[in-house]
Amino acid sequence: MTATNAILVIDDEPNLRRSLALVLQRAGYQVTTAEDAQAALCALQAGAFDLAFLDIKLPDMNGMELLPQIRRLCPDLPVLILTAHATLDSAMAAVRQGARDYLLKPLRAEQILTRVREVLAEQAQPKRRQELVAQLEGLLAELHQVDDPHSPAPAIPYAQPPADPARYLRRGPLMLDLHARRALLQERHIPLPPSTFDYLTTLMRHAPDPVKYETLVLESQGYAVSRTEAREIAGWQIHELRQALEPDPQQPSLIITVRNVGYRLVT
Repeated sequence: MTATNAILVIDDEPNLRRSLALVLQRAGYQVTTAEDAQAALCALQAGAFDLAFLDIKLPDMNGMELLPQIRRLCPDLPVLILTAHATLDSAMAAVRQGARDYLLKPLRAEQILTRVREVLAEQAQPKRRQELVAQLEGLLAELHQVDDPHSPAPAIPYAQPPADPARYLRRGPLMLDLHARRALLQERHIPLPPSTFDYLTTLMRHAPDPVKYETLVLESQGYAVSRTEAREIAGWQIHELRQALEPDPQQPSLIITVRNVGYRLVT
């Protein structure tokens, strides 16, 4: 990672906010701090960030209320929840609603930097690929206009990848590029948040067998949780997948619920 990575720290505790900012700055990151939800929203509207830390307890708005607003403003921004044991249930709920992960207070510098590096590395490759694809599409459209200025620019299909099982995962109409973290349904790109992409990967690797709730959460997010907790966490991600993939999310035909077990991808 480089010093160009910008991180937003949202926490109302002055000592923790300063300490976390100092740890990140010493590691070479550009850090902006916000003491409440209003300051955080102003910062997000004013500039681009690569990662955000969000405390559950804020003076003007609960972190659970702020998270959906962050996702609307910056859909691809990974959010790490800061929580104490007393608010651990809220942190788990935030993960169900799209937060990337949570960290328990008190925070250790090594733990913080390790998780930041992991999340930024996960984000970097698909982001760079999207930039290159956009540049290529722009150049091809410009070339087409030069050759024939009176005709509309053609649609540019996604290139058919080679059969590399270490990179490409195929099940029925679905294909995943695991390196670029790109999902295609019948050759059409389906944008997915990082954690939702991981759930689809797990389902596809096990297909057509059903995947238990606990296995889904463990393999997709690295959490060993109880069956009840796993069912709640996985349920939100499956909802997101059905919204993105199913013609009718209310009557799913691709991702099926296996009662009292988990979910199964139909291939």
